[in-house]
Amino acid sequence: MQFAPVLRSEWLKIRTMRPLLGALLALFAATTAFSALAGVSDTSDPGFDPLFTSFSGVLPGQIAAISFGAVAVSSEFHNGALRVSLAAVPRRGRWFAAKMTSIALPALAVGLATAVASLLAARAGLGSEADGLTAGEQVRAVAGCAVYLTLTALFAAGLTTVLRSGVATLSVLVPFILVVSFVIGDGAGTVVEFLPDRAGQLVLQQTHEGILGPWSGLAVTALWTTAALLAGAWSLRRRDA
Repeated sequence: MQFAPVLRSEWLKIRTMRPLLGALLALFAATTAFSALAGVSDTSDPGFDPLFTSFSGVLPGQIAAISFGAVAVSSEFHNGALRVSLAAVPRRGRWFAAKMTSIALPALAVGLATAVASLLAARAGLGSEADGLTAGEQVRAVAGCAVYLTLTALFAAGLTTVLRSGVATLSVLVPFILVVSFVIGDGAGTVVEFLPDRAGQLVLQQTHEGILGPWSGLAVTALWTTAALLAGAWSLRRRDA
């Protein structure tokens, strides 16, 4: 079977599963809503970053991206759905590529719309405090936000393929992002820069210090995601459906 029909089949699964559509809606709503609260930030703080503040909604919004990627894959491990999928597409690598593409494309589209809406909402709240942002910085952050959210969804999808459980994936990634990454903080020195969430979020910052820059940080997140996807592909090939 060619790739296009397989992709079409996987896309049909995505758009007909209400939990997945709900996760994408939550991604847009949560990120935009929290970014709209940028106006209540303490702009007198010497470390105030108007660009990062404009995308502060990404912090809670990425949980929805994780949920989207995890649920999209974990649904295949319920009631023998994976066996049916692989019976229709015996070439597991092709099926896996189609599944990941069907996750990436809507995540990227919704991520881009979310980034634009978040920036507009935040700028309305910040007013003159955001006047110093250049067009280049804003375009970089919008594009980077969309890519970061897409990578986050794919990272969760790859990990779910390995763990074969959406609950297990959420139990690992959500506490890691909400607790571990913040607890480590700056105490770990440069090591913290290479965590997948910290590295990717550098693209949302106007100014940054350290080894990584905006795009190199996003590249680190992409490497984490690639590793998760390769592990998922290996697990799919080696284990029984």
